Amino acid sequence: MAESFFATLKRQLLPTTTWATREEARTAVFEQHPGVDNRQRRHSSLGYLSPAAYELQQEFTQAA
Repeated sequence: MAESFFATLKRQLLPTTTWATREEARTAVFEQHPGVDNRQRRHSSLGYLSPAAYELQQEFTQAA
Protein backbone atom coordinates (compact mmCIF):
# COMPACT_ATOMS: atom_id res chain seq x y z
CA MET A 1 0.00 0.00 0.00
CA ALA A 2 2.79 2.44 0.85
CA GLU A 3 4.55 1.71 -2.43
CA SER A 4 1.38 2.52 -4.33
CA PHE A 5 0.95 5.77 -2.39
CA PHE A 6 4.47 6.96 -3.11
CA ALA A 7 4.27 5.95 -6.77
CA THR A 8 1.10 7.99 -7.16
CA LEU A 9 2.64 10.91 -5.30
CA LYS A 10 5.71 10.91 -7.53
CA ARG A 11 3.66 10.61 -10.69
CA GLN A 12 1.15 13.36 -9.84
CA LEU A 13 3.05 15.90 -7.80
CA LEU A 14 6.79 15.76 -8.26
CA PRO A 15 7.34 16.23 -12.01
CA THR A 16 5.46 19.55 -12.14
CA THR A 17 6.48 21.29 -8.95
CA THR A 18 9.51 22.71 -7.16
CA TRP A 19 9.57 24.08 -3.63
CA ALA A 20 11.84 26.53 -1.84
CA THR A 21 11.51 24.85 1.57
CA ARG A 22 10.60 21.49 3.07
CA GLU A 23 7.58 23.08 4.70
CA GLU A 24 6.22 24.09 1.29
CA ALA A 25 6.73 20.53 0.04
CA ARG A 26 5.04 19.05 3.12
CA THR A 27 2.06 21.36 2.69
CA ALA A 28 1.77 20.44 -1.00
CA VAL A 29 1.73 16.72 -0.17
CA PHE A 30 -1.06 17.11 2.38
CA GLU A 31 -3.07 19.30 0.00
CA GLN A 32 -2.63 16.72 -2.77
CA HIS A 33 -3.73 13.77 -0.60
CA PRO A 34 -6.40 14.92 1.84
CA GLY A 35 -7.37 11.26 2.46
CA VAL A 36 -4.37 10.79 4.72
CA ASP A 37 -6.59 11.61 7.67
CA ASN A 38 -10.00 10.41 6.52
CA ARG A 39 -12.41 11.55 9.23
CA GLN A 40 -15.50 10.06 7.53
CA ARG A 41 -14.45 6.45 6.79
CA ARG A 42 -15.80 3.96 9.32
CA HIS A 43 -13.32 1.77 11.21
CA SER A 44 -14.02 -1.65 12.67
CA SER A 45 -11.72 -0.90 15.61
CA LEU A 46 -14.00 2.03 16.54
CA GLY A 47 -17.20 -0.01 16.48
CA TYR A 48 -17.78 0.85 12.82
CA LEU A 49 -17.92 4.56 13.54
CA SER A 50 -15.97 7.25 11.73
CA PRO A 51 -13.18 8.88 13.75
CA ALA A 52 -15.23 12.09 13.98
CA ALA A 53 -18.33 10.23 15.21
CA TYR A 54 -16.27 8.18 17.67
CA GLU A 55 -14.68 11.31 19.17
CA LEU A 56 -18.10 12.96 19.44
CA GLN A 57 -19.46 9.88 21.18
CA GLN A 58 -16.51 9.85 23.60
CA GLU A 59 -17.04 13.53 24.45
CA PHE A 60 -20.75 12.91 25.03
CA THR A 61 -20.18 9.92 27.33
CA GLN A 62 -17.49 11.75 29.31
CA ALA A 63 -19.76 14.76 29.80
CA ALA A 64 -22.61 12.56 31.12
